[in-house]
Amino acid sequence: MAALADRAGFVASDLGPAAHFGNPLGEQRLLARGSAVVELGLGVVTVTGPDRLSWLNSITSQLLLGLAPGMSTETLVLDQSGRVEHAARVVDDGTTTWLLTEPADAAPLAAWLSSMRFMLRVEVADVSSDLVTVGSFAPGLIPDAVVEWVDPWNTITPGGWSYAEQQGHPGADWALRIAVLDTMAVDALAASDLPVAGLLALEALRIAAWRPALTDVDERTIPHELDWLRSAVHLTKGCYRGQETVAKVHNLGHPPRRVVMLHLDGSDAVLPAPGTPVTLDGVVVGRLAASAVHHELGPIGLAVVKRSLDPTAVLTLTADDVVVTAAQETIVPPGAGATANVPRLPRLGAVRRS
Repeated sequence: MAALADRAGFVASDLGPAAHFGNPLGEQRLLARGSAVVELGLGVVTVTGPDRLSWLNSITSQLLLGLAPGMSTETLVLDQSGRVEHAARVVDDGTTTWLLTEPADAAPLAAWLSSMRFMLRVEVADVSSDLVTVGSFAPGLIPDAVVEWVDPWNTITPGGWSYAEQQGHPGADWALRIAVLDTMAVDALAASDLPVAGLLALEALRIAAWRPALTDVDERTIPHELDWLRSAVHLTKGCYRGQETVAKVHNLGHPPRRVVMLHLDGSDAVLPAPGTPVTLDGVVVGRLAASAVHHELGPIGLAVVKRSLDPTAVLTLTADDVVVTAAQETIVPPGAGATANVPRLPRLGAVRRS
């Protein structure tokens, strides 16, 4: 049961916590100002033991070796081809490393980590059912947290890289904090008069900040496509599974797809759902990863499109038999990657013409 289910106007989401409390746009404003909290329903996986940070460092994309207590970061688990399998928000308290992930990913992540333990001194546990995760945009708004994670998205983390234009990047104002609460703290929050918001409000703010999430990922996603090198990948750390693809695409190649923000035509009040094909002149050029109605920007979305797509092209999506047009805002540009600037060599036997 959702911790805030007794609040007036509660409407449940598919995940259990509130989708909204009757006024999603008003809830966005409160949340963005740091005046409200949102129950997240995230999965929580803990890793304990003296080898925990060095072990996680060796099998995921972020530099975690020597992570100081209380410091927050983010990491990815990639497959051999560099595709995203798991994503976790990471904070260590000195004895335990806390991994916060999407609710459906907690059990698979814990199972994969357990399978990778070998002879190391680590213990993995999925403690999602014992704890509640709550988000806010103000420090100190949620007291008595077991641990708190602060999103690093507002800057490029050391060893990271952002393909997006940094001047005016909307992520600079993104300051999400996630508190992990035990039963006593949850009861105190439920009994308080602290304003609350639903997941619809947070999703709209996330999209506007160009902030990627595991829910944006499909079976082909590599981190570069979502500009996830910004916060979840360390480009100069040691080897880990998928690292060869990460380095090759970043230094020598280009990501095959790229994320864009879509400004959707809201005149028909129809919002395309995530997964909706994105088309140009009747040809599918990508898919919608996320969509929401923002309190200032109106209907918006994140879409993953093919790299060569003209950034100025007006795209279309179909929702409930209604064709919705969409203008693009570039996040990852078509020329992203190839940062090593290695000149292309002529093919062997190629004929040069003067």
